[in-house]
Amino acid sequence: MIQDIAPKKFHNEYHPEIRPEAGDPVLHFRGRDILVSTKEEGDPWPVYAMLRPEVQVVYAFSIDSFRYFIALDDEVDVPDWFEYRDVRKVRNENRLEQFQVFAAFTGVHLAGWYRANRFCGSCGGRTEPDTVERAMRCKDCGRVIYPRINPAVIVGVTNGDKLLLTYYARNRGVQKIPALIAGFTEIGETFEECVAREVMEEVGLKVKNIRYYKSQPWGLADDILAGYYCDVDGDDTIHIDENELKKAEWVSRKDITGQPNPGSMTHEMMIFFRDHKV
Repeated sequence: MIQDIAPKKFHNEYHPEIRPEAGDPVLHFRGRDILVSTKEEGDPWPVYAMLRPEVQVVYAFSIDSFRYFIALDDEVDVPDWFEYRDVRKVRNENRLEQFQVFAAFTGVHLAGWYRANRFCGSCGGRTEPDTVERAMRCKDCGRVIYPRINPAVIVGVTNGDKLLLTYYARNRGVQKIPALIAGFTEIGETFEECVAREVMEEVGLKVKNIRYYKSQPWGLADDILAGYYCDVDGDDTIHIDENELKKAEWVSRKDITGQPNPGSMTHEMMIFFRDHKV
């Protein structure tokens, strides 16, 4: 999965005292578009020495000895061989190593949080990075704002040797790519309750034997995904929510191919079901 970067090690400890050096990579985003080099060789991201001295940057995280920073300014001036590309497309570029893709996905999560919390939601005052923990602190009322992480579930619904695969209805650019049932947890809801509700809402099926698989951070939606398998309970007739799905179908183990990009937990859960008894 996207966070599987071993033997490299991801360090997310907050160190506000760390200042960038000339060769440190700096991530800059316009929404979900990341600034990336068009050259096939060399570092994919700009380094600190390329930026104007007045550009505000904050330490984000490290991967082994690579220290990553995020530029908070709306615009940065860099050499003309850099351009903005959708981070989802960047992950498919063969020239990037897995740890670089993970850095981009984690960076887009943090950058979006910094951008959305420049002002206090309570008093409207200016915020600034806290000096002790990863948070934004209002200079006027003292309110502390922590990074938002949205809990969500990915669900592999099984029916004997078949797995339920779905296809999105909305134009997400992935209508032809098989997916699993997924959704965000609601207030006061457990993961297991979310699994049962999302399956019922999207395909009209009751489920049983809900069991945990594993989790995955997914910066594109600011979320942490909890993967579950469960069994259909009773009638296996599918009734799709046409606002959410274009199609849903039971697919035999031997016919499961997964998704084109192997970095997602959705893909791993499909392949795991195909190759194992779950």
